[in-house]
Amino acid sequence: MRKALIAGNWKMNLNLEEAALLVNRLKSIDFDESEKEVIIAPSFVYLPELVKLLKDSRVKIFAQNVHHEKSGAFTGEISIDMLKNIGVSGSIVGHSERRIIFKETDELINKKIKTAVKEKFPIIFCVGETLEQRMADVHEEVVNTQVGLGLEGIDEIDMNHITIAYEPVWAIGTGKTASSSDAEAMHKSIRNFLAKKYNKALADSIRILYGGSVKPENISELMAMENIDGALVGGASLKAESFIKIINY
Repeated sequence: MRKALIAGNWKMNLNLEEAALLVNRLKSIDFDESEKEVIIAPSFVYLPELVKLLKDSRVKIFAQNVHHEKSGAFTGEISIDMLKNIGVSGSIVGHSERRIIFKETDELINKKIKTAVKEKFPIIFCVGETLEQRMADVHEEVVNTQVGLGLEGIDEIDMNHITIAYEPVWAIGTGKTASSSDAEAMHKSIRNFLAKKYNKALADSIRILYGGSVKPENISELMAMENIDGALVGGASLKAESFIKIINY
């Protein structure tokens, strides 16, 4: 059975005081680690302080992004070694906002994934379609192409370090949410693609999260779906009350 994963992506939100208050609330939540994993992804500038606050906690800290090189003349970038050095457990890679706003390509995302698995650094690999692509009925083709290009050259054993997050771009921060049946259909499509690329056993073991306006009101219905293994939560992860309700779905 796949372990559920609830991850909060804070994006460019909260100041240090607000972040610390939220983390201190999350430290006390009670959940069964054998059945569920909880992650938060704060801004880079707060990572060292929040790692310290969460020491001995069951809540893990991920970065929101990472560079594919170990070091060098890459102004403004952060390497995996730097993140490991301060106790960060993993990173989100390929979020739609990185793809759309910052023009990250499938090729660049693939480089990040290759570096991450080489360093045994867990990642949440994001894929998703735009509204135009869904309306044109090419959404499954688009998403599975992203999965295939992102995982180019990734061996079966490397997949142990990868969680996939399906995030329909049209549902992120809009208040719109894919219906549970639509989300399940895409998750199933991704799993079928992985079965063809690797094998059914691997496909059945990979966690696939849903991201796109996840709220306390819809988390239970989403988690009831066979192929949805958790959530990548945006706005609702910025408030302790709503995020705790999602964790305790």
